[in-house]
Amino acid sequence: MLIEQLGRHVSARLVCRSTSGARLTLKSSGCRWQSTATHDGPPVTDTNRAEATQRRFWKDVGIERRGDSLTVTLDKRALKTPAGKTLLLPLNKSLPATLIAAEWDHQEILLKPHALPMTSIVSRAVDALRDDNTRAEVREALLKYLDTDTVCFFHNNPEPLERLQSEHWTPLLEWAREKFDVQIDISSSILSATQPQDTKEKIRKVLESFDHWEMAAMERATYASKSLIIALALVKNHLTVEQAALAATVELNSQIERWGEVEDTHDVDYHDVRRQLGSAACLLSSV
Repeated sequence: MLIEQLGRHVSARLVCRSTSGARLTLKSSGCRWQSTATHDGPPVTDTNRAEATQRRFWKDVGIERRGDSLTVTLDKRALKTPAGKTLLLPLNKSLPATLIAAEWDHQEILLKPHALPMTSIVSRAVDALRDDNTRAEVREALLKYLDTDTVCFFHNNPEPLERLQSEHWTPLLEWAREKFDVQIDISSSILSATQPQDTKEKIRKVLESFDHWEMAAMERATYASKSLIIALALVKNHLTVEQAALAATVELNSQIERWGEVEDTHDVDYHDVRRQLGSAACLLSSV
């Protein structure tokens, strides 16, 4: 499905068709809000309903402007997060809004939660990471990755692993040391390479400067790559998604070079890491 470029002020009407004939419409006219009734359990939202039924229940997917925000709609009802908040995006995040709409429009009969990476990362930002305490907790959790960061553990053999480490990790470490004025130690042991406290404090200050969108991207990228340094390089736009994915899969790719690819395992990992890192990068788009 091809999606037309959104207008600068989202005043144009956007109509897209999928192979199933569903329509994706963007307009800046009237709004219709989804209401929820008082009940026990999680909020009654389209997101939770889809998760519970695992089936598509909507016909049309759209994007509407509501005040100074964009929202994705299912049959004219605003999409809500799992916590029941209306999923609103700033006007400068039309690309994430378009991708979220495309995710829901491409769901067919059975819902595929793994095919909603943009929806999940935006919901995470809206539901949790606006809260200062939650952001502080996430910061501390991410900082722990410094002592076990993937790119800080080098091995002298086999040859493919040594070569890929030098190609993808060494330049990245040099960038991080210069960019943040920190000392980053590496190790050839399976034991963790504890980083200096001064390094942790400087990286903490960097994370403290991030807003809820950047923190959501940082969290997703760190967990996907198992590396705080790769995540920082992606969020800071030093690495592309493909470069970050290659850095995150150095050990895996060295194994594939030696023994070949395992079908339904390595190919699945290949797409999954790019899907996760791609959602983080797209979240930070200001298009």
